[in-house]
Amino acid sequence: MKQEPENFENEIDDLKRQLENFQQEKERVRMIIGKIGGAPKFRTKLINILFIIVLLVSVIVSVIGGEQLRLLMIELATITLALKIIYLIHCQMRINHFQFWILSAMEWRVTEIMTHIKELKD
Repeated sequence: MKQEPENFENEIDDLKRQLENFQQEKERVRMIIGKIGGAPKFRTKLINILFIIVLLVSVIVSVIGGEQLRLLMIELATITLALKIIYLIHCQMRINHFQFWILSAMEWRVTEIMTHIKELKD
């Protein structure tokens, strides 16, 4: 069965609209990803600087100070490193959640497109 040229034009117009929608979605996702994984924000920089300062101060005080301060500063450095690790795990969990959301959305779209293709074949 041959399709009429009018049906081809309708399909081409439909495909053009879908391509434009895809381009818009791609730009929206790019902006969202840029916000999440882009350059570090001021808050992140501030937290990193505070961690570094606390570690440097605790090392300097433990070297300069006596035996009593050394143990306290080692504990402070250990706690600071543990907090930094917890913070990094928290950030990674947020990224994993976002990646899961993106992959779920992609799977949903692929399934939708496959259903649409099967309908077009029939």
